[in-house]
Amino acid sequence: MNTWSKSKYLAFTSMLMAIVFILAFTPLGLIPLPIVNATTLHIPVILGSLIMGPKYGAVLGATFGMASLLRATFTPTAASFVFSPFYPLPGTESGSWWALIVAFVPRIMVGIVPWFFYKGLSKVLPKRFDMLNWGLSGIIGSMTNTLLVLHLIFLLFREPYATIVAQPIYAVYPFIMGIILTNGVPEAIVAGILIAALGKAFSVVINTEKQ
Repeated sequence: MNTWSKSKYLAFTSMLMAIVFILAFTPLGLIPLPIVNATTLHIPVILGSLIMGPKYGAVLGATFGMASLLRATFTPTAASFVFSPFYPLPGTESGSWWALIVAFVPRIMVGIVPWFFYKGLSKVLPKRFDMLNWGLSGIIGSMTNTLLVLHLIFLLFREPYATIVAQPIYAVYPFIMGIILTNGVPEAIVAGILIAALGKAFSVVINTEKQ
């Protein structure tokens, strides 16, 4: 989407990586909404993917995964075992290395999927709807994170997750679907709005540099 030099790519990637860690370990990573708090950690990853492509997006996604791993390990919550193999599963003294799949795979995909969605939609939408394309790509990136994380939790950690949410095994998937609706959808809307606004701003900067 731009003609930056390699040094600019690396500098912008480093800046976004730093932002991911800042968001991960400060209250800036959460936006209070009427019902839930929406996370913003995926915003730099989606933005980097759309501006620089899937390769750099995947690097930023891996950074997001590392931030999740570190936060789950050093500032744990009851559900930290799904993101960190160093936090024990409920009722045990050890964690599961499957947690690395949950922590990294969805986040890496957040850095890949939006770029391909944007490219595909660009072939359908006229250029004047580019801001809409940015916003829809932001929504897709956010939902990629939500859907993959929660479904991997269901597949890999169904029983221990049922323990911490005080639900019977058969009720875990409906419980997860509830999280998607009450948390994932508001997060996706926030991501769409922010990415559309940021995309418009960066498009102006990029087009100016081309002149």
